Amino acid sequence: MTTAQIRTLHGLRIVAEANLSDLLLQLDTTQDGLSTAEANARLGRYGPNAVRTHRVNAAAVLRRQLNNAVLALLAATAVLSFFLGDSTQACIIGIILVISVGLSFVNEYRAERATAALHSRVRHNAVVRRDGRFSRIDVTALVPGDVIRLELGELVPADVRLIDTAGLECNESILTGESTPAQKSAASSPRDPTIADANNLAFMGTVVSAGDATAVVYATGADAEFGRIAAGLGEREPETDFQIGLRRFSYLLLRVAITLTIVIVVINLLLRRPVIDSALFGLAIAVGITPQLLPAVVSTSLASGSRRLARLKVLVKRLVCIEDLGDIDILVTDKTGTLTEGRISYLDAVEPTGQHSESVLRYGLLSTDVDPATGGAGANDLDTALWEGRPALTDVTRVAILPFDHDRRATSALADTPDGRILVAKGAPEQIMARCTKLPESAQSTLSELFADGRRVVAVASRPAPDLGSITASDEAGLTLDGFLVFADNPKAAARESLARLAALGIEVKVATGDNPQVAEKVCAELGLVSKGTVTGNALDQLSDTQLDVLTRRTTIFARVSPEQKSRLVASLRRNGRSVGFLGDGVNDALALHSADIGISVDTATDVAKDAADVVLLEKDLGVLAAGVAEGRRIFANTIKYVLMGTSSNFGNMFSAAAASAVLPFLPMLPSQILLNNLLYDTSQLAIPTDRVDSEQLHAPSHWNIAFIRRFMLTFGPISSLFDFLTFGLMIGVLHAGAVQFRTGWFVESLATQTLIIFAIRTRRVPFLRSRPSPVLAVSTAVVIAAGIGLTVSPLAPRLGFTPLPWQFFLALVLMTVTYLVLVEITKTVFYAEPIRIAGAPHRTRGHVHRVHRRAARFSRAESLPARVSALPD
Repeated sequence: MTTAQIRTLHGLRIVAEANLSDLLLQLDTTQDGLSTAEANARLGRYGPNAVRTHRVNAAAVLRRQLNNAVLALLAATAVLSFFLGDSTQACIIGIILVISVGLSFVNEYRAERATAALHSRVRHNAVVRRDGRFSRIDVTALVPGDVIRLELGELVPADVRLIDTAGLECNESILTGESTPAQKSAASSPRDPTIADANNLAFMGTVVSAGDATAVVYATGADAEFGRIAAGLGEREPETDFQIGLRRFSYLLLRVAITLTIVIVVINLLLRRPVIDSALFGLAIAVGITPQLLPAVVSTSLASGSRRLARLKVLVKRLVCIEDLGDIDILVTDKTGTLTEGRISYLDAVEPTGQHSESVLRYGLLSTDVDPATGGAGANDLDTALWEGRPALTDVTRVAILPFDHDRRATSALADTPDGRILVAKGAPEQIMARCTKLPESAQSTLSELFADGRRVVAVASRPAPDLGSITASDEAGLTLDGFLVFADNPKAAARESLARLAALGIEVKVATGDNPQVAEKVCAELGLVSKGTVTGNALDQLSDTQLDVLTRRTTIFARVSPEQKSRLVASLRRNGRSVGFLGDGVNDALALHSADIGISVDTATDVAKDAADVVLLEKDLGVLAAGVAEGRRIFANTIKYVLMGTSSNFGNMFSAAAASAVLPFLPMLPSQILLNNLLYDTSQLAIPTDRVDSEQLHAPSHWNIAFIRRFMLTFGPISSLFDFLTFGLMIGVLHAGAVQFRTGWFVESLATQTLIIFAIRTRRVPFLRSRPSPVLAVSTAVVIAAGIGLTVSPLAPRLGFTPLPWQFFLALVLMTVTYLVLVEITKTVFYAEPIRIAGAPHRTRGHVHRVHRRAARFSRAESLPARVSALPD
């Protein structure tokens, strides 16, 4: 019977209420799991455990290119031009469309393939019993009937019926909306249960927030509860801040273009010019004022950035997240593995007096997640370090264990020893010592010395427990402190340089750790991270949101913080107007990863952390992150170069055309010439993504500011118009040009000035002397100007409405161009006299609703079933 049949015939109620042995019989399995051969056969029959396999879809990429307001305007203009009889204009617009869409498509398609290749390296595994033994396999290979282990911090990889549990709790908010973890057990559920009260079931995509369990898979893929929801979600991704800014900018251009077109058409009709000529000229002006290749420039920048980041081993889940990565001005990071080596080594076991003690080590081994009768590697680094190179404990029998959770911050074990049955608790010193009846006088001083040395310390306490047969949290009381287990996690040598690189990017680093404050302070001091203050999680709980907002501005280290406190910390920083990146790799980081503007995780992180993140580092290195931030800012800076140059020069030229058409007895430039001019000009700017970026442009993030762009356009556009009017005077008053020569002269002057202006606008410095453009940009600009002049003397000139120009014109052109560039430099100095950021008010578009939609979009694009699953509330 298939999982779909089980659900159709019986539904959730029957699976929850059924006797476990009957369900195992229906699934044709046992508590020992399946054989590898049977599992492979079922995989072929049921398919992979995935909601939807993400593949790079060329048609979807093409649709995204066509969904653009600027391109829609171009397409409409091309169609109107064709039906109005101007096939040349329609042809030129068609070429612009093909170039823009084609380049955008090729770049994004290549980038998506590269991203997909990186995604394939980010795996999600499950512990499954096959052929009678547990091993790790990819979650997509799970099938109905598999018996799996669930442990703290894992995503539940399929819908499962629990076989046995040890303090298991699951956060099911993704399905129920309830943020409080649900307690689970293997006992039968109440009659007619819902998802919320089916306590013997665990569901795909939910998070194991405490304890562990063994369970049998009964539904996979789209047949799971979450799978049925995610399969019905659309493919549409939510807009990022960069996309929102780009869309608003496009609307600004459309409004300007439509207004200018209407004015021009009305003026020409009042002057009794032919309706068709007036309409074609107006359409050409509308197209001319828009930066037609903006989509191509943006996609080229993002695609090249994605490839560079891929070489740096940075996985950006969506191309536009590169821009968001560049936005961050504050980074909240964990300590272990980021500022430290992340390689935990056991140093010693000591009594409260500080003397070495084998009995403390023995009790510590008893309370690990490893069976002391067999020994071996643990599920966490501390337990693994403790067991490394040690034999099993053959003279003890562990009766029960209460696994670690983030509320208790402890693990407890019940064991039979030669001295009788005892309960041993191992965990954070503050929590363990608080549960002891009396503390030795030397305990606190010993602990302080260990923390001052930068050591990680775990306390061990015990008590006789002759009457206990199982453990609950309430049993962890009346303990006697046995001593401390001491571990080392040394500062990472490369972290000092990485922190310096982040500081150079204007990024303030704050540390949020579950470790002791003294240990965190020592690590930061050794790495040169100047601390403005330290606060503990207990102190945070006493503060209102207003008080917290004040504290977070002047505090660097947040120690002994819980998952909820990390999330609250991020929210506070965002309320302070900061764009926050959060770097974490554990289940306790998932809340904060969701709350941050950019969530950053690593390939070795827990499934929950990887799924909550926007960016995954394939190496846990702050230097790699710094390179990613710089790349995001470089891409935005180059995109803005094109926007500012295009809007200002285009606006100036089109304003000149509109004014000239009102006073001249002929059109100042034919519609086809306007479009050809823009085609050549925009083609030269396709090299902008290769351009160098001044170092000061990387020191702080920048965002879209339509008001700033409008101001720039209205400042530099009229300067372009001024020199257009000088050209008009030269052509009519000096050279006594007719219509054809006038249009040719203005075509060449317009192309030269608006193409060369990139070298002034691309930097706030003195161009060439203090800021050199990329060779590709310089060459492309020269080639386009030469091509434009060449067209006026080529065999195509008569068809395009051109004629050769006298040498006097070119002499005047050189003088005007030099004067134009000098005047722009002077204006630029005045314009930037006051500190201006392309960012206006800090962006806050990614609020709660945005993050919910962002998460939902991830679900529907899962590469492996829970590969895009996040189950924690914002």
